[in-house]
Amino acid sequence: MEILRKITVQPYIQQLSTLWQNLRPKIHFNVSLRLLLIGLFMIQIFLAVGSVGYLSFVNGQKAVNDLVTQLMNKTSSVVDQHLNSYLAVPTQLNQMNADAVKTGILDLQNLEVSGKYLWKQMQLYKNLGYNGYLLTTGKGAGAGNYPDRKLKTLEIFSDVTEGVSKIKSYSMDEDGNIKTLMNTYDYQGLAQPWYVKTVKAGYPIWSGVHPWVGAFNSGSIAASANYPIYNNQGKLTAVFGIDLLLSNISKFLDNIDFSDNGVIFIMDRNGLLVANSGDTNPYKFASGEVERLAAIHSSNPLIKSTSKYLLNSLDNLQTIQEPQQIKFNFRGNDQFVKVTPWKDKLGLDWLVVIAVPESDFMAQIDANTRNTIFLSIVILILVFIVSTCTSNCITQPIFELSKVSELIANGQLNKSVDVRGTYELKILSDTFNKMVQQLQESFTALETANQNLEIANTELEARVEKRTVELKATIEELHQTQAQIVQSEKMSALGEMIAGIAHEINNPVNFIYGNIYHLKDYSDDLLTLIQLYQSYLTEPPEEIAEKLVEIDFEFLQQDLCKVLISMEIGTQRIQEIVLSLRNFSRLDEAEVKAVDINEGINSTLVILSHRLKAKCARTEIEIIKNYGNLPLIDCYASQINQVFMNIINNAIDALEEQDKLRSLEEIKAKPSTIKISTVYDHEWISIHIADNGMGIQQKDSSRVFNPFFTTKGVGEGTGLGLSISYQIITQKHCGQLFFNSVPGEGTEFVIKLPLNGSRFKL
Repeated sequence: MEILRKITVQPYIQQLSTLWQNLRPKIHFNVSLRLLLIGLFMIQIFLAVGSVGYLSFVNGQKAVNDLVTQLMNKTSSVVDQHLNSYLAVPTQLNQMNADAVKTGILDLQNLEVSGKYLWKQMQLYKNLGYNGYLLTTGKGAGAGNYPDRKLKTLEIFSDVTEGVSKIKSYSMDEDGNIKTLMNTYDYQGLAQPWYVKTVKAGYPIWSGVHPWVGAFNSGSIAASANYPIYNNQGKLTAVFGIDLLLSNISKFLDNIDFSDNGVIFIMDRNGLLVANSGDTNPYKFASGEVERLAAIHSSNPLIKSTSKYLLNSLDNLQTIQEPQQIKFNFRGNDQFVKVTPWKDKLGLDWLVVIAVPESDFMAQIDANTRNTIFLSIVILILVFIVSTCTSNCITQPIFELSKVSELIANGQLNKSVDVRGTYELKILSDTFNKMVQQLQESFTALETANQNLEIANTELEARVEKRTVELKATIEELHQTQAQIVQSEKMSALGEMIAGIAHEINNPVNFIYGNIYHLKDYSDDLLTLIQLYQSYLTEPPEEIAEKLVEIDFEFLQQDLCKVLISMEIGTQRIQEIVLSLRNFSRLDEAEVKAVDINEGINSTLVILSHRLKAKCARTEIEIIKNYGNLPLIDCYASQINQVFMNIINNAIDALEEQDKLRSLEEIKAKPSTIKISTVYDHEWISIHIADNGMGIQQKDSSRVFNPFFTTKGVGEGTGLGLSISYQIITQKHCGQLFFNSVPGEGTEFVIKLPLNGSRFKL
């Protein structure tokens, strides 16, 4: 039919093409004029709007840069002022204490009085971790501050043995009197870096930032300000040392309101963090001890990326001697960074780094840009409409003939030409109308034949589609039936095997368990008889005495009872496992009968206990039970146990997959758990089985209960477990099976069973 259409229509198409070729030279200039009019309007408006928008964007960018510079300068100034005042306290206290020694107010040889004096200072300055001194003999005194324990102690070390001081830490009352001895520990003070560095320097210094532990293993970092004391002969007599806790610097930085997503952090020239804003600490715990954290290893992504960029771009942080402001890209967004050196006269040399995302300041500019673009588009549309109307008014009479000719050439034969104008165009329009009439008659015949063929084709396609749908439904039903039969046979074989194993184990265990009681009675009688012999025969013959020593009779008497008790406990455990195996298989309960759902869950967990234990790559999976007080429910016990087995197995698989992607520290921080709870509510029993695995992806949610659907690897799963479980709950028990899942947080499967067994589809 298509060939017939081409043969019949071809002559008319050729005539129209020839006519169009003759007409094109006459209207070519007119068509170009219309496009020219529209184009000129559009170009003018586009240039004007584009220029305004571009200048607005550039000015906005400059304003943001100026604002960020001012904000970072102000923030840097605030941080500098705080560091100057905060870090001045230890040096001022050391100077004050040194003056007290020189004037005789403070006698360092009187350890208790000096320690109380320093303890009183500690009450006034909450940010100190330790305030004390060490004599050249190794003796000394001081006061410790432990905010986590809300405790300030007096510490005296009057006993020194081979350079090791024995420090005694006392609690104090409000009046500064000693209450109780809290702790005693050894301290090699004369070998400590803070003491050695200060003695070597010969003048007050900061000995650097270090982990601060104290007498009670408090986790923090501190900076040590030290001051050497010399007598009138210029001989060193003692060294004062004050540990200033740096945690409050982090709190101060976090309280500075300068940006929604920006960070402030302080680090040494070696790249180790001193303090930072945000929830993360500038240190970490490793094997129970505090370790300083490098900025490039911070858990804060912006701190980590900023420090890495500084190290990569500057090679050496020691080269930064003046404030620098740089800009780099992080996660597709530009970041403004200002690095300011901070130093003091006693040796501290830190870098204060402020990082601010550009996006925090670009929101309004982006909104203005979007508004400008929107208005530009609206203006362009309006200009296009106006210019089109204007050009149409000019070119419409000339275009009318070309439009109709083109439509007819494209097969729209119901159009007619009515052009009023010159005589030649009138003749051309009459010729077009005659040709259109002939084409309409030819196409009418072709369309009738085509309609008949389409009707026949439609009927045939409908019949084929119907048969295809029926065939697909039959194949799907066969697949499901086959899967159910295979799974039922597997569970039946498994149940028989479990029941047989339980029976075979139960007989010898009962034999052992029954004889343990007699063995205990016999052993008690024998031990009583031996003890009776010993009471009458206090000095046994030499051969008997040697045998008693050889067999260690005293230990044998004690250990024999323990062995018998452990054997009894072991046989009881085997009996519990055998009972769980029999409860799980329930071959004697193929029909509907009343069962305990909680007991079925416990039996399933016993079967799966080997999968819950800890392995080399993960810790033990924790089972959290929250069982309700459930009545007995009518159901197919073995089938319900099969559902529990399938769902708990899938939860264990999901947790194992998640643990493969996590380190042992991450697993310990968020251990894998399965929470099982049961609830009875208005003639329904609900069972909730939830895990904290990776969850189910949104794209897979609608196919979870489909037969043969699985996300596991080849050979690791058949995709039948949840499909069969769904049929057992919904079809066999008239219940409900559904799930709730949040990707990255976990999945919860909910089973709801009616209490009335008469609803079952037998």
